[in-house]
Amino acid sequence: MSPNSEDDSANDWRGHRERRECRVGVKHANRDDTSPLLLTSFETERVGAQEHLVGVVDVIQRTALMDRTSGRPEIRVGLIHGPVLLSHPDLASRNIQEIPGKIGATRANAPSTACRHSTFLACILSGRRGSYAPATCPDCTLLLRPIFQEAGRALGDVPSATPRELAEAIVDCVNAGARVINLSAALTQPSSKDERELEEALDHAAARGAIAVAAAGNQGTLGGSAITRHPSVIPIAACDGRGRPLGESNLGSFIGRRGLSAPGENITSLETDGKPQTIGGTSAAAPFLTGSIALVWSEFPRAFSNQIRLAVTQSALGLWRAIAPPLLNASPAYQAMRMNQPGG
Repeated sequence: MSPNSEDDSANDWRGHRERRECRVGVKHANRDDTSPLLLTSFETERVGAQEHLVGVVDVIQRTALMDRTSGRPEIRVGLIHGPVLLSHPDLASRNIQEIPGKIGATRANAPSTACRHSTFLACILSGRRGSYAPATCPDCTLLLRPIFQEAGRALGDVPSATPRELAEAIVDCVNAGARVINLSAALTQPSSKDERELEEALDHAAARGAIAVAAAGNQGTLGGSAITRHPSVIPIAACDGRGRPLGESNLGSFIGRRGLSAPGENITSLETDGKPQTIGGTSAAAPFLTGSIALVWSEFPRAFSNQIRLAVTQSALGLWRAIAPPLLNASPAYQAMRMNQPGG
């Protein structure tokens, strides 16, 4: 990343266009479709991944917005998940900060399941443009606040955390200045006390003007949780490349009325070893909305959170009443803000 990263990142992106879940209190909402790719022809796989990436961007109309900006450092994005491999060559690590917690936010070697998934998500947000990763907002500041304990690389090993740890992490991100928080996690049978703690943390986020984006979960059920029901949260469901809901994505009245959907099928980002990995689910969909919000906010940094939220959701929702939310549409969100706040 060069010192003039905003212009260079946008130019890199233009050139690029042209050429298990955890079962404790909190689980992360990724769905592994494949193990890390074994490439027989690295360049052939790169072309395929890039073509798929452009398709993902086009279906949610982020292209024009990504051409305009790669973000601003003052727009802080919280990523609550696991540790991230900051030595990854395709991560914009100069714009990544660690929020102190019980679990270290970075890994230097021997990446675990938690680290691999978290690095994948971090590359969707803060990857280098022109790489395999979607690299949505690399010039925004990414705040890492891990909650998932390390697990081994063996099949069946899964990272886990408690609802209290998630609530503490939300508060920590807000207190560190996060304007938007990515929650690629879902609750499993929380107690009423757990739900109260999460509601209080999300109330704190709303009071401080932060927007929380939460993965809806991958159980294929109708309903919601203390997270997705909270009025300050934008729930995110997963869709395919044509904008149709995935069968395993959770849906429901709260998710349909207040949420959005984003691509969550065969999403390609980067593994800790630098090779592309393809996964799916609502956890992979959430960073597309988080990053789009960060880009819109970067263009209008003086805007209030309710203005950003309204622009992002109303451009798609309107009088939506279905249990499946409408597709994220980044370009009209930017246009709505431009009409209401000329000049940014």
